[in-house]
Amino acid sequence: MVRLQIKVAPKSSRNAITGWMGDTLKLSVTVAPEKGKANQAVITVLAEALDLPRSALRIVRGETSPNKTLQIDGLPEGEILRRLNKPAA
Repeated sequence: MVRLQIKVAPKSSRNAITGWMGDTLKLSVTVAPEKGKANQAVITVLAEALDLPRSALRIVRGETSPNKTLQIDGLPEGEILRRLNKPAA
């Protein structure tokens, strides 16, 4: 189990991982933050980037905030960071 800090920009022009801000992954999604739609889009974008099933990711903090904490199961932290192109510290 790995916890990942993310910052989400809803109502963007595309669904994409936009980079790193320190230890926080920045992500944009096209949907508005209504009725959990943006949260589901976040999980979909990250699951595709990590090549994991959506069920391996869940939001554990920040359901209604742009700043979220995700729990990711199924991969070690180093592999997650590699797949998300985290630059070396």
